[in-house]
Amino acid sequence: MRYLGIDFGLRHVGLALADGPLAEPLGEKKYFESGKLFNYLKRVCDEQSIDKIVIGLPEGKLAEAVRKFGGDLGQLTGKEIFYQDETLSSQEAKSKLIAAAAPQKKRRLDHRAAAALILQEFLDMMTVRRE
Repeated sequence: MRYLGIDFGLRHVGLALADGPLAEPLGEKKYFESGKLFNYLKRVCDEQSIDKIVIGLPEGKLAEAVRKFGGDLGQLTGKEIFYQDETLSSQEAKSKLIAAAAPQKKRRLDHRAAAALILQEFLDMMTVRRE
């Protein structure tokens, strides 16, 4: 099973990939038009042979936008969409990058690290459920 993890933001999305029990950052995409973002994500799903998509679900006002985004992405790609609580994932990603002494430039690219954390939490939960 191949998973795509997404940390959704209003101008950036972070992406992560898992083809087993470990999630890895895949990249980050800045966007201004949702149509171009959806085309990009469809291409990523096709090129990476994605089976399922996991999207970080925040609390508050952004949650509704994330659910709409996920519904639209699921229709476009035909992939099953899962939502994973992402409370504080971006801050956690930045903290881990600081602890790892990552350069300042890399710390700004926290969306892909957040996507990897979101996807990893989902995979860990799935593993616990199977046991």
